[in-house]
Amino acid sequence: MEQRDGQERLELASLREDYSRAGLEEGDLAPDPFAMFDRWMREALGAGLYEPNAMVVATVDPDGQPAARMVLLKGVSPDGFVFFTNTGSRKGAELAANPRCGLLFPWHPLERQVRVDGMAEPLPEEAVAAYFASRPRASRLGAWASHQSSVVRGRDELVAAYAAAESRFPDEVPVPDEWGGYLVRPEAVEFWQGRPGRMHDRLVYRRTDHGWRTERLAP
Repeated sequence: MEQRDGQERLELASLREDYSRAGLEEGDLAPDPFAMFDRWMREALGAGLYEPNAMVVATVDPDGQPAARMVLLKGVSPDGFVFFTNTGSRKGAELAANPRCGLLFPWHPLERQVRVDGMAEPLPEEAVAAYFASRPRASRLGAWASHQSSVVRGRDELVAAYAAAESRFPDEVPVPDEWGGYLVRPEAVEFWQGRPGRMHDRLVYRRTDHGWRTERLAP
């Protein structure tokens, strides 16, 4: 390694793994992407992956600038994938202007990824309220204390806002006006399995007027 400012320079180009845990054939696929996702999620849970429901949510602003961040999947059904957040945040503002988004589940220890392309729609108030009530009290107070993505002067401002929320809500903590959730209805769901020589398996479900069709993509 070369040295720079007294430290060895990282040789990132030399970092590589040869994936060989498993393969994914067309015959392995479930009838629809939700059943397939359920199968892979159960295997991720069984393998003890840390927060296997953590996913990247990618959005785009009106100028075409993409943004990505990690959130937690909180539900999946034949309708789509569910997550909750502050709707006044950057992601909330961008989804309001353009509901097209992408999801990514990076299950590295299993040499797998799941990618979702779809449209996000706000969840009804009753679904938001039910989930909010199930959150730990500290998380509910935090939702009041933090206006997500807004600029703050320092950590002390957040601590003071949290203390104010504790005083304001000694018992029940209601749902903040700017807090909600989204259902992402998928148009395409790709299941990616690493293979040796970078000849990865990529099988994707695409929504059609007659159900789901599948196809293989080159790696």
